[in-house]
Amino acid sequence: MDAKVALDTMWVLITAMLVFFMNLGFAMVEAGFARMKNCVNILSKNFVVFAVSSLGFLVLGWGLMFGDGTPFIGLKGLFFASGIDNSPAVGAAYQGVYSAISWTGVPLWSKFFFQLVFCGTAATIVSGAVAERIKYKSFIVFSFILTMFIYPIVGHWIWGGGWLALKGMFDFAGSTVVHSVGGWAALAGVLVLGPRFGKYSNGKINPIPGHNMSIATLGTFVLWFGWFGFNPGSTMAADPVAIGHIAMTTNTAAAAAIMSATIFSWILLGKPDLGMTLNGCLAGLVAITAPCAFVSIPTSIVIGLISGILVVLAVIFFDRVKIDDPVGALSVHLVNGIFGTICVGLFAQDKITGVATGNGLFYGGGMKLLSTQLAGVLSVGMFTFVISLIVWGIIKATMGIRVSLQEEIEGLDIGEHGNSAYPEFLGRKPAYSFLGLKDGE
Repeated sequence: MDAKVALDTMWVLITAMLVFFMNLGFAMVEAGFARMKNCVNILSKNFVVFAVSSLGFLVLGWGLMFGDGTPFIGLKGLFFASGIDNSPAVGAAYQGVYSAISWTGVPLWSKFFFQLVFCGTAATIVSGAVAERIKYKSFIVFSFILTMFIYPIVGHWIWGGGWLALKGMFDFAGSTVVHSVGGWAALAGVLVLGPRFGKYSNGKINPIPGHNMSIATLGTFVLWFGWFGFNPGSTMAADPVAIGHIAMTTNTAAAAAIMSATIFSWILLGKPDLGMTLNGCLAGLVAITAPCAFVSIPTSIVIGLISGILVVLAVIFFDRVKIDDPVGALSVHLVNGIFGTICVGLFAQDKITGVATGNGLFYGGGMKLLSTQLAGVLSVGMFTFVISLIVWGIIKATMGIRVSLQEEIEGLDIGEHGNSAYPEFLGRKPAYSFLGLKDGE
């Protein structure tokens, strides 16, 4: 095997393993932000969702996403990755677009595994937003549909040589393909589910704090670390100039977002809220994911600073409109996935990593790229949200989507799994004084 092919293959696989490791980060963040009585349920969902993604993407998802077909869907070799490989490393629609990055023949299954872990990330985003009240089996069914149909179809439009790619849309590592898709699917689920019991009562927003901020902090560090596979790995080749640049834009945006989210929440809330700081980090990472290869290091600071403020405002907004998101997934992945995709149209520069993109609006490029990015955001949002809403509605009508009120009060760990993350506290129940209930009732 050619030495460069071997090196590229190792790079693709190592970065894919880093992205796989992000499953641990998501599990820890979501478990930390959830209550003790739902910890097993959160961990189990995050564990099983990658198995679901692995099977769904293998059986059908890859074919729909990368199989040769129409500008809207892959049609050839749909099952078990058996058709023509139209992945970004070889697809004719992408050659010339990423011309400066030498994409040679990385083996199919290496590329498959790299794309699989991205698919799994989109699915696990949904888990946190619907936490603490969804039926376990209903979440599994939706995850299969998301990874087999919804995610691959959108992925085909942008990464599989589809109509948005042909139109000139850029999403280097997935602010839209991964994060916005997961966010739109999560929003549809949250609307069908409704808020957690006790979250909004008597016209008030009742805070429901997570049970373990230590775990949530460790999980955020894991995600930050994994993002150095997520973004630099999307070069799909061991290109030293591109990898170094992307690693720097990724880290710089995260750092800037941490500071802006911390300071802004401090101003609004009177204290530097750790939850906002953690979600600020993730917001910066999501926002830089699409433009990481196309913007300068100073520009990544600007993107990070804005995303950190956006995530704080979004958390407050969703609470005020009574859209209950226990972990802030919508604020992080949906809002900043949209923002990051738009940033390509605003800030992209030619030949930052040797990749010719056409200039963004702020670099004299006019409105063309920005309008293309906006068209991508709107079309992906409409498709994903509407289809997800239909799927959630069918699940609700056929097998049910929400646990009983008693099970929600007692905790999903016992009701759904017959288990407890903290057995020494088994049998204790939280007080709901506004209902006249006491501990233990």
